Amino acid sequence: MNASTSRSITANDGTPIVFETIGNGPDKVALCHSLAMDRNFWMPVAERLEKDATVLIWDARGHGQSGKPAGPYTVELFADDLAAIFEALNWQDAIVCGASMGGCVSLAFADRHASKLRGLGLFDTTAWYGATAESDWAGRAQKARTEGLAALVDFQVTRWFTDDFRAANPHIVDMCVKAFLANDPGAYSETCLMLGRADVRSALPNIDVPVQIAVGREDYATPPEMARALHEAIPASEMEIIERGRHLTPLEHPDLIAGYIRKIIERTQS
Repeated sequence: MNASTSRSITANDGTPIVFETIGNGPDKVALCHSLAMDRNFWMPVAERLEKDATVLIWDARGHGQSGKPAGPYTVELFADDLAAIFEALNWQDAIVCGASMGGCVSLAFADRHASKLRGLGLFDTTAWYGATAESDWAGRAQKARTEGLAALVDFQVTRWFTDDFRAANPHIVDMCVKAFLANDPGAYSETCLMLGRADVRSALPNIDVPVQIAVGREDYATPPEMARALHEAIPASEMEIIERGRHLTPLEHPDLIAGYIRKIIERTQS
């Protein structure tokens, strides 16, 4: 893998946002990570794409090495942070892909920065978490604040990965648990509240770039029905269901996800 050094930009509100690029391929791909993870979440996929593209991975605000300002947070604010990284890199446009929370951010980017978007990858995600989303996410935020992040670990691990994958890949599970526990509880809680409020459904019919949607068959955080709703609403989308996959398919099935992103690259070139 080509060596990479992290850099940072200062967002409009003064928040430092840390990022790095992997590879030196001719296309440009930006990857947005899941809730409570960091940019290393995407490293297995980025490594597989380094000959195809220059891959941007970044720590969303409230996560990883980026700043953790007080809330409220919005997916639109996160999308604007990504646009600021594009400016710093002098990227005119790119394929943007996101998993879970990162998919919501990617949809907000498509809505607010359409001229910077060449293609879109939506993995294990949704445009709206449903009618009970605000109360559901508020409950998780409250638990993190009152009981600490450790109280959520068992719940998270079973959502992230299938039983077989957890048994066969304890090092990946441990990596994710460590990343999860390293979060600031206040920033985590604000991000949960953000996802409870998030609703980017109105943007879907206006997306006019190639879109690849994929979801794990066993994903019960953002189940296949949510992926199907995206597919039905986005005109130029294709959808795949990943067998033996749960909620974090970029880690559970990095070869497949890298292949889907290559497919987006091919579609943007046709």
